Amino acid sequence: MTQNQIMLYVGTYKQQYPSLPNAALTSIYTYTLDQVSGHLAYHSEINDIDNPSFLAIDPKRRILYAVNENLAQERCFVHAYMIDPWTGKLSYLNKQLSLGSLPCYVTVDQTNQFVIVANYGSGSVSLLPIGENGRLHPASDSHQYTGSGVNPKRQEGPHAHCAIMDPTNQYLFVTDLGTDKIMSYRLNAEEKRLVPNGTPFLNLPPGSGPRHIKFHPNGRFAYVINELNSTITALTYDDAHGTFNIIHTVSTLPVDFQGESRCAEICIAPSGKFLYGSNRGHDSLAIFAIDEDSGRLQGVAFQTTNGKTPRNFAIDPSGTFLLVANQDSGSIVSFRINHTTGHLRFIEKITEIPSPVSLKMINLNRI
Repeated sequence: MTQNQIMLYVGTYKQQYPSLPNAALTSIYTYTLDQVSGHLAYHSEINDIDNPSFLAIDPKRRILYAVNENLAQERCFVHAYMIDPWTGKLSYLNKQLSLGSLPCYVTVDQTNQFVIVANYGSGSVSLLPIGENGRLHPASDSHQYTGSGVNPKRQEGPHAHCAIMDPTNQYLFVTDLGTDKIMSYRLNAEEKRLVPNGTPFLNLPPGSGPRHIKFHPNGRFAYVINELNSTITALTYDDAHGTFNIIHTVSTLPVDFQGESRCAEICIAPSGKFLYGSNRGHDSLAIFAIDEDSGRLQGVAFQTTNGKTPRNFAIDPSGTFLLVANQDSGSIVSFRINHTTGHLRFIEKITEIPSPVSLKMINLNRI
């Protein structure tokens, strides 16, 4: 392992969905990213979990957690893997029930005490305590949502799609695509519970379908990518009360686009200057400049992802490279980020991973 290499972990749809043209033969692939050239090289793989459609790495960069998005919608799990600090290889630790169906997002709190999982199918969120060695304990708390939205096909019921802690690690926010709400909780670490906040949710416009949310590095703003109406909503954040206020909402698509498209992932450059959002259908990344005083977004450009259905993408720890997982064309494409303009310059495409859906990167030399 050289000093300029970063580990990339790729979660896939190994078990085939009826709508997918192909399915991966392996669960989680590992690559190295050369931090000078941006080139990817195959490293290793594991094959003991179906549909690890979202991955998370703990703050100490020692454990990888993966959801098991079981198509049967019964007995879905969160799996834990030890990351070898010298080689980056994964070794299995254990698994615990997610207490819901079709888990699609997993995260770890900043104190490394809890894993939180969003269950899309059942519309629920669960809290799983972490043992000293990274193994998962059974869920200590779970919250089931109710309600529906205006889109009869996608909002017939609640669909929790993302769960993240705020920068203070006091509050948890869960986006519910099915009811157009961002749910809010206070984390009670001592009792291992999620306590509904005094302001329990924020309403977004009907039919938005909030999918993922990210905080700005300054902690004053947050941004939600809305899957169903292809928009991003900018928010101010009050960390004393765990509450948001809407600044404005912008489209992720060109004004002349006529086709069907749905949003997926959202990322903010470590510099805090630029924001990126993926369009599945337009098959692009929408690039925005962030006004760091007001939090408002200004459109910069659209970058083709050189593939079909860009689901997840990630920025490397140095903020130099952006990698995109094109789910339906089975490719990962790497770009170099222009730190002045936010534009992306194509580096390469690798095509040996069918149905890549989740990307996570760490620098082993910082463990």
